Amino acid sequence: MTQNLQITAARPDPALLDLPWDLPLASWPDDVLAALPRGISRHVVRFVRLSGRVIAIKEIGESVAYREYELLRRLNRLDVPSVVPVGVITGRRDANGERLEAVLVTEHLQFSLPYRALFSQALRPDTATRLIDALAVLLVRLHLVGFYWGDVSLSNTLFRRDAETFSAYLVDAETGDLHRELTRGQRNYDIDLARTNIIGELMDLAAGEMLDEEVDEIGIGDALVERYNELWEALTGAEYFVADDRWRVDAHIERLNRLGFDVGELEMTTDIDGTTVRIQPKVVDAGHHSNRLFRLTGLDVQENQARRLLNDLDSYAAATGQQNDGEQLVAHDWLRKAFEPTVSAVPRELRRKLEPAQIFHEVLDHRWYVSERAGHDIPLPEAVASYVENVLRHRPDEKSLLGLPPGEQPSEDDPESDYFHLST
Repeated sequence: MTQNLQITAARPDPALLDLPWDLPLASWPDDVLAALPRGISRHVVRFVRLSGRVIAIKEIGESVAYREYELLRRLNRLDVPSVVPVGVITGRRDANGERLEAVLVTEHLQFSLPYRALFSQALRPDTATRLIDALAVLLVRLHLVGFYWGDVSLSNTLFRRDAETFSAYLVDAETGDLHRELTRGQRNYDIDLARTNIIGELMDLAAGEMLDEEVDEIGIGDALVERYNELWEALTGAEYFVADDRWRVDAHIERLNRLGFDVGELEMTTDIDGTTVRIQPKVVDAGHHSNRLFRLTGLDVQENQARRLLNDLDSYAAATGQQNDGEQLVAHDWLRKAFEPTVSAVPRELRRKLEPAQIFHEVLDHRWYVSERAGHDIPLPEAVASYVENVLRHRPDEKSLLGLPPGEQPSEDDPESDYFHLST
């Protein structure tokens, strides 16, 4: 049957035409699929190798596909953590000429997994809390730009490791909508729905014995609401102080920076007699530490990874007596003599297990551990060698399998398992 495909994409890849669009997505052959973990979805979703990368393809109604594609494009322009849209393909027909659903194509987010792939039998209660913290930050960032999600859940989120925490990314924008500003009612609906969905998802995991017995499902759901409200108030709430306490302005900005947000503008007003001042952030952008590290070194990393690398940069400046030198010069020196040699010292076949910034972060942790055990400072090259042999070599490949402890990777021969390695 001759196809009359219509491909809508900012940069169409001709290789898309080689895929078997005349077959329902559920029937696509294994030789074109990348067997990555899939989350729960109301639609058929498959991962496909294409032009040296992996894309996610979702069968969905045509109008919904176009709408979600445009929403994801707008969210990417706003620099909100979300999957990158590739395009929409319509006009599909099977061998009998019957119409097939349209598809939405997005880029696969490397080093990320759906929550069910993170919740192994070895999950610690604090890991669940870290995932919820990440989702709360994502929800705040979405609401700050006026995005109403409409279906907040762990299932519609992907997670990537970010130093000792996780970063959350929006995957499914099907029910979302972008406004100039959200009402309190819209925000509260998203929060209430998030709490309900998360409690239900955790209870489902508990029923399947995938959740530690110590995890309080309702408590985790409540923690999301508390964390969201705390962040929202810090980023949008007004603070009052007496006019003489001008240090409070710097303290307020520093607090927002610690939360990982840059302040582009502040609104300050005084009362009639000038005795008290009201301060409120006007423009708040996420990624304070990652933005600063990128400006200094060109490294594009997660927020908490950037925080850790900047701390090491400051330590490097002190250790080399460069505290009074230009920050840009010191950063270049640190990149050339500390970061790059550390990552390069890891054997090439092991580098794909973690992102470079995560490897550097874990090397720093390992160096502290072995130095404490030895009772003296261990040189960085020696710490790298110890980390590679004693830690990294035994870690699962997080490019396709994130969060499972060594020795507990499900077998590819297990038909019940959703966890597989991507062959490259």
